[in-house]
Amino acid sequence: MNGKFHGFGVALAFEARKAAASRVMVSITVLLIGGVAAIALGMLLAAASGQEQVLAKLGPLAELDGWARLVGIVVQVTAAGGLGAFGVALSWMFGREFADGTVSALFALPVSRPTIALAKLAVFGIWAAGVAVLLTVVIAVLGVVMGLGATDAAGLAELARVPVLALFTALIAVPAAWAATIGRGLLPGIGVTVVIMVVAQLLAVSDAGVWIPIVAPALWAIAPASVPAAALLTVPSVPLVFGAMCALAWSRLQLDR
Repeated sequence: MNGKFHGFGVALAFEARKAAASRVMVSITVLLIGGVAAIALGMLLAAASGQEQVLAKLGPLAELDGWARLVGIVVQVTAAGGLGAFGVALSWMFGREFADGTVSALFALPVSRPTIALAKLAVFGIWAAGVAVLLTVVIAVLGVVMGLGATDAAGLAELARVPVLALFTALIAVPAAWAATIGRGLLPGIGVTVVIMVVAQLLAVSDAGVWIPIVAPALWAIAPASVPAAALLTVPSVPLVFGAMCALAWSRLQLDR
């Protein structure tokens, strides 16, 4: 048992170093956080100036103000943009081994390949949590700079939706890791991410949408009262199932195909 924990610790440290040294992960972090903040700022300024097209796009959010409007815009952008960013990150973490031809070196390591796959997922989870915190801090600063005032209790409740949505969005992106493994490259993972985004949009308008794991986080973030807390408990099923499938796929990897 101690050997297994030691092996996982070694794999975790190894994958963490690779991710930390990667320009891809840094770029995704900057683009996601900066992109969400920039879009939110642009829409807030446009709405404040009375641009009818922007107000029409905001829908019910146009009737809100202050932190409620800011967070409402942020969660809408994060629900779609965040899923794309997290899916690309997972596709790179798992697909690069095949694209760069480094997967053969993994067979010579004393750590099992399923352990390496689980370590990759753990590093992804840690990184996603960091992104969620940073995004929340940036949005909080943006709101203060725009004159929304000190964050009161209501404001804190609004802001709390941002990191929760970001983490849930990262969880439902895990199928990209499995697809990148099965497809032995980055593009299959990215393709599956796009499919999840499209399917989630289609299912969001159905009556059962709140109980579908890939849909529930976005619906909850946009309208918390409309989604039962129990529905959010279905979200971890996505990383559990596809994480297990990913580990199984890595255990069956072969060098010749």
